[in-house]
Amino acid sequence: MLRVSKLTDYATVVMACLATAGDGVLSAQALSERSRLEVPTVSKLLKVLAQAELVVSTRGNLGGYRLARAPAQITIADIVTAMEGPIGMTECSAHAGACGHESHCGVRVNWQRINQAIATALDSVTLADMLKIPPRRGAPIPMRVATV
Repeated sequence: MLRVSKLTDYATVVMACLATAGDGVLSAQALSERSRLEVPTVSKLLKVLAQAELVVSTRGNLGGYRLARAPAQITIADIVTAMEGPIGMTECSAHAGACGHESHCGVRVNWQRINQAIATALDSVTLADMLKIPPRRGAPIPMRVATV
């Protein structure tokens, strides 16, 4: 089964909470309450997201966190990459030279095509898109897919 980690899912929730705050800043405690996640988990996520330059922190009594860019300029691929590293279905999709079979592998090219399709799909959905009301069940999810 393909899935992102719980922390990546939670990071998306925290980023969505920040997006709803507009230009305001939210403390880790406030984000914990809004997201219904534990404060240590939120703090851990914020540290990683700040290192990836997706959130900006402000120190002091009125300090907290805010998005580094507008929600429409942050993609789900940005969040996944921040939390999990390069998007790669297989080791050779993310890191060339990581497999001793690359030179004679008959399926590598197709795994790379699949990897590119997933990366493109994640890159086509923004944080702003995640805040919109989801389509009704069974309705197609609109996304831009590049042809190869």
